Amino acid sequence: MSRGAWLIALSATAGGLAGCSIAVPMVSKPSMWNSDRVASDVTSTIPKSAPKLSHALEGEDLRRATAAMSTALDPQGSGASVNWDNPQTGAKGSFTPIGQPYPLEGRICRAFQADIAVKETQESLQGAACREKTDEWALTEVKPFRKG
Repeated sequence: MSRGAWLIALSATAGGLAGCSIAVPMVSKPSMWNSDRVASDVTSTIPKSAPKLSHALEGEDLRRATAAMSTALDPQGSGASVNWDNPQTGAKGSFTPIGQPYPLEGRICRAFQADIAVKETQESLQGAACREKTDEWALTEVKPFRKG
């Protein structure tokens, strides 16, 4: 092979291989990444079930409890406890807002403490719910609460 043909072949091979290479910076944690955000972005593709207020509440009991929670958490409200009951089933409870409403990711949120009684089941719960301006309150957290 002549020197000119060899240079053309070498140039063609190098040019072809150049398109196959890619430079990847080796940065352990880019400063623009927030590990919490990355974790939430990864898990956001998997539908996460919303917390349930109480496993003892269904149908009309759940509707009445949710309405009482919405009234109690209303940032324009008095901040007082709101009671609810269902005379047909005997279920009853109350919601008490804890602290002031607070903004979170473009929503308004508020913590609460709840007492729920359905048949023989009595629960004390604490949690938080958020809503966008005109939306319904959506639970973000609910867990058992032990009174002092």
